[in-house]
Amino acid sequence: MSSVLSISGLRAAIPGKEILRSVDLEVRSGEVHAVMGPNGSGKSTLSHVLMGRGDYEVLGGSVTIDGQELLGLPAWKRAHAGLFLAMQYPIEVPGVSLEGALGEALASMGRDRSGVRDLVLAEARGIGFDERFLSRPLNVDLSGGERKRNETVQLGVLRPKFAILDEVDSGLDIDALRAVARRVEAATSEYDLGVLAITHYSRLLHELRPDVVHILSGGRIVATGGPELAEELERTGYAAYGEQGEQQERAPAPVDPRISEPFADPLA
Repeated sequence: MSSVLSISGLRAAIPGKEILRSVDLEVRSGEVHAVMGPNGSGKSTLSHVLMGRGDYEVLGGSVTIDGQELLGLPAWKRAHAGLFLAMQYPIEVPGVSLEGALGEALASMGRDRSGVRDLVLAEARGIGFDERFLSRPLNVDLSGGERKRNETVQLGVLRPKFAILDEVDSGLDIDALRAVARRVEAATSEYDLGVLAITHYSRLLHELRPDVVHILSGGRIVATGGPELAEELERTGYAAYGEQGEQQERAPAPVDPRISEPFADPLA
C-alpha cells in the first residue's frame, strides 16, 4: 500500500532565530527526493525537526505520514509511524550492541525479533560492513564511514516507510558510497521505501538517482526540478539561489552522553 510523507508550511527555530521558513514537500513510496543547499541553509535542521529533536521550536506547519500528524510526537512514535533518520553524525552508544538495539526496536513495533541476527548479517554482508564490528557497542571506535554503513544496516533491518538521509555521503569513500547508495536504491523497489536525501554535492546522486531535486536556501524551498537541477548546481553552484552569508545558523552540535560539551565532528 502506497504511503505519503507530507510536509506543509513547516517553520522551526532555535532561540532567537527562525531557520525553517515554511517548507513544503511531499514524498511518496518508492520515490527519491534530494534536498540540496549551501552550508547553513537549514538542511540538517529539517532532518532533526522531522524526527523530533527537542531543542528546536516548531512555529507552524504540519508533518504527516498517511494523514497521521507527527509534530508533537516523541521520536520513537515517529519511528513507529514509519520514519527513519540516518544521522549526519551518528554517536557512540556504549554498552548497547547493534543486534540488541535492533531487536528491541523490532519488538517495540510488534515484530518478531528472533531472526534479527540473520537480518543484521545479511545487511552487513550486502554493503561490505565488516562483521567484526557487529559485536561492538553501537558505533564505538568506528570511523565516520563505518558509522554510515552501520546506519544503512539499521535501515535495511527496520524497513521503515520513509528514510531521511542527512548527508549520508559525508565520510564515505567511493566504494562505500556506491554500496550504501545502491542498498538504499534497492530498498525503493524491494519494499517501496521513500527517501529524502539531504546533501551538499551531486556525487551521492550519481549513485542514488533522484526522482525530484529541491534546493533549500534561507530556510525555504526555492527551486524544484528533476535530476538536471543537480547537474546545473554542479556547474554553477548556489549563487543564483541566494547568498550563503545570509543563511541560517548551524544546527546544535550533537552531544556525547559521556561528557557535558559537544564533541568534535568525527567526520571532519
